[in-house]
Amino acid sequence: MNSSEEIAVSGMSAGRSAVRMGPAELVQAAAMARRFYLEGKSKIQIAEEFGVSRFKVARVLETALERDLVRIEIRVPAELDAERSDALRARYGLRHAVVVESPADVDESPDPENLGEVAADLLGELVTEGDVLGLAWGRSTIHMAAALDRLPPCTVVQLTGVYDAGTAERGSVEAVRRAAQVSGGDAHPIYAPMLLPDAATAAALRNQTGIARAFEYFDKVTVACVSIGSWERGISTVHDMLSDEERGHYASLGVAAEMSAHLFDGEGRRVGRDLGERCITVKADQLRRIPEVVAIAGGARKATAIDAVLRSGLVTSLVTDTSAADVLMTTGSTPKSALNREDPDGV
Repeated sequence: MNSSEEIAVSGMSAGRSAVRMGPAELVQAAAMARRFYLEGKSKIQIAEEFGVSRFKVARVLETALERDLVRIEIRVPAELDAERSDALRARYGLRHAVVVESPADVDESPDPENLGEVAADLLGELVTEGDVLGLAWGRSTIHMAAALDRLPPCTVVQLTGVYDAGTAERGSVEAVRRAAQVSGGDAHPIYAPMLLPDAATAAALRNQTGIARAFEYFDKVTVACVSIGSWERGISTVHDMLSDEERGHYASLGVAAEMSAHLFDGEGRRVGRDLGERCITVKADQLRRIPEVVAIAGGARKATAIDAVLRSGLVTSLVTDTSAADVLMTTGSTPKSALNREDPDGV
């Protein structure tokens, strides 16, 4: 995750300038450049050492760059695309955007596993001691948790129920336990399905002691990690849990994306709010108040859904891949800043 800078100092080339530097000038410029770029000395310290003014040092360093005596290379790991990351961050006004190279030998399936690995490194940067980390259900967040190898001491809470309570040990519950184990903090999992048959059953479950205890932490979450789903089979867990009739109903409302059982149209407006009454999940307004919400989602097939969720104001940062980023950079009108956390519906 950390970029590195390599600085090469050479006294062998006169560089782009037609006027060659004499050997004394070359030696002095190379020495000053080493002091400044490699040893971290200030221009004032260099000036004192060489008995010149700091303005002279500044001119020498500038000349060294102009004439290629000093070459500065900024390198990031090969799997990260720094240019796309910066462009995507600027387009959506995100706090952080990290774009990972899409695997060459994988088809357009969403959420390559390497997204989780990079997201794990990002969380290692963002989470500080004493934070409350919230994890929502999602294949990408499960991959992220499995890749975690460092986290400051923090409390970890599950933000949604699970796709299938029978697989809890291999899903969200295990992700919460894993993150808490790495951080050495407390874990607050939710042993309940995400989607219930009706609102009354969901309300009853929310009042159960263990689930209610986890819900008490929702307003204390400082960093959250969520997944994004497109409204199509196999790419949204909520979509797959519904009946054909229910899917058709929500599709008629213009659903383009799903995140933590909240549905959004293409402009980022929430639709089908009644679904939330049947779900064990963090409320959208609670997500909106969390200082840092990191979404993990990739693949060209998810690009429209990612765009919709970013327009909702619920997400502050994104980990995605080049396939999705290329679509996002050209899709639709220029969005407002994602750091404007206002609800697009104005309610």
